[in-house]
Amino acid sequence: MKVRALSHNFIYGKTSVSGLHYKVMLNLKIYFRLIVLLLFPVILHAADGRLLYEENCAVCHGNNGAGGVGIPLSNQQFLQQSPDEYLRRSIRHGRPGRIMPAFASLSEAEVDAIVGFIRAWGKALPAQWDDTPIQADSVRGKRIFTEYCVACHGQQAHGGKGTGLRFSRARDLPVIAPSLSNPGFLASVSDLMLKRIILQGRKNTPMQPASILGLTDMDVKDIVSYLRGLQQPLFSNISDVAEPAMLIYDSPYDFDTTLNNIKRAAEGINFRLIRTQAVNAGFVDKEDESQQQQVVYFCNFNFLYEALALDPRVGVFLPCRITVVEQAGQVQVMSVNPKRLSVLFNNEQLDTACDEMTELYRSIMEEATL
Repeated sequence: MKVRALSHNFIYGKTSVSGLHYKVMLNLKIYFRLIVLLLFPVILHAADGRLLYEENCAVCHGNNGAGGVGIPLSNQQFLQQSPDEYLRRSIRHGRPGRIMPAFASLSEAEVDAIVGFIRAWGKALPAQWDDTPIQADSVRGKRIFTEYCVACHGQQAHGGKGTGLRFSRARDLPVIAPSLSNPGFLASVSDLMLKRIILQGRKNTPMQPASILGLTDMDVKDIVSYLRGLQQPLFSNISDVAEPAMLIYDSPYDFDTTLNNIKRAAEGINFRLIRTQAVNAGFVDKEDESQQQQVVYFCNFNFLYEALALDPRVGVFLPCRITVVEQAGQVQVMSVNPKRLSVLFNNEQLDTACDEMTELYRSIMEEATL
């Protein structure tokens, strides 16, 4: 509007102008309008990128990309090593089993806006995208990976302790070694980008260049071939897991006896009872709560703290709870099976905790129903 008013006053003001001057100023007026129209979408695009990043990414990666629960995106070597296409794919695929979701609802323009905002932190041009596959010796690559990489990236490249949800990481470490076998990562990264990262390392992280480790170019190619061989479909079918979704035991006792047996069994292995409540508590009036469907909540706080420090997602199963129900004269005890659900989390340490919880549930329910 300021440009428009200025042009109008200049052209139609008290100062007389020739026809030539009028045409010149009219052309300038049109030019200024075009500049505004051209610049305005760019300004909106940049603003959208910032706002979209703040809304979707900053809580994990930090407002300035310095990292937190997520990796530091403003790391200059990360930005140089990562083509825009890698960033786009990472946003699209997320990291299944980790804290980063797949942002499927974002439009292509919104994804590009976020990538553009992240890219503005870089001081050098990024590597170009090239998805040419690397053919090498994956068997030899596994041996090299085991010798040089497992200490940080874990067996089967599942990542360092606490990776994915790094609340428990040692604070002197800038980043925990990520899961290189994560299906979202492998669906996003190219072989040449993997090779580039291994060759160059990553400044301001524990990742050292291959040359410092004494690895040759062929060694690195073999490692890349091994990692590519770990790629799995982005979404595994949990129905293929052999473990049942629920742990269910029939009780030979009446409802009240079974309920008390569950409490005694939990206390017998050093769990503290928290409360007992009806399954439908909070959904119906107090007088309508079911007395024959009760949930027993119990907890061992040492186990709780250790498990949450390992990975907060274990809170899905905590505090521990077992349900006692009576239907048609048959009393049953049941609980969710943590071992079944842990397959979704892609975290070896969490798998171990879930295995322990499953065995705890089994032992309590078996003792209560003997």
